[in-house]
Amino acid sequence: MAPIRKIAITGPESTGKSWLANGLAAHYQTVFVPEFARGYIEKLGRPYEYDDLMQISDGQLSAEAEKEKVANGLLFCDTELIVIKIWSLHRYGKCHPFILEQINKQRYDLFLLCDVDLPWQYDEQREHPHLRQYFFNWYQKELDAYGFPYSIISGLGEDRLGSAVEAVEKMERWEDVKLRK
Repeated sequence: MAPIRKIAITGPESTGKSWLANGLAAHYQTVFVPEFARGYIEKLGRPYEYDDLMQISDGQLSAEAEKEKVANGLLFCDTELIVIKIWSLHRYGKCHPFILEQINKQRYDLFLLCDVDLPWQYDEQREHPHLRQYFFNWYQKELDAYGFPYSIISGLGEDRLGSAVEAVEKMERWEDVKLRK
């Protein structure tokens, strides 16, 4: 049985990550891992704190492990731990070593970095509508620093989904070439 190929969808808030994860999973007839933090924070009944980021990280990793068992060749992850690292550093000026260690261990075949070309949509959990380009640049620097493969996903609606499908297809073709060698 071939290993599951994992694709992480990352980037600033309000860039369509959840919509894209759902759309890609439907397109490829597989499953996706929802953003664990969203449900966790909704149930807190208070603002999240530094220590909550460890629970969120653990919950995201556990959810990925569970969905990997039922994925159909591809698994799309609506967020990953670089998101938590950036929010932790931005909000608290520090990041727990466990999170940093897990980022170095994580295995994604591709990251889809969502561009900030979508209109901002208000949500109680979103914090920085005026800093989206700043955060986009930070995500890109992180992906470059780790040497993770990524594609920038732009466009509105179906064009955005098409851009993501094209990036996944390109990854699949490249993997096929590597496997034949």
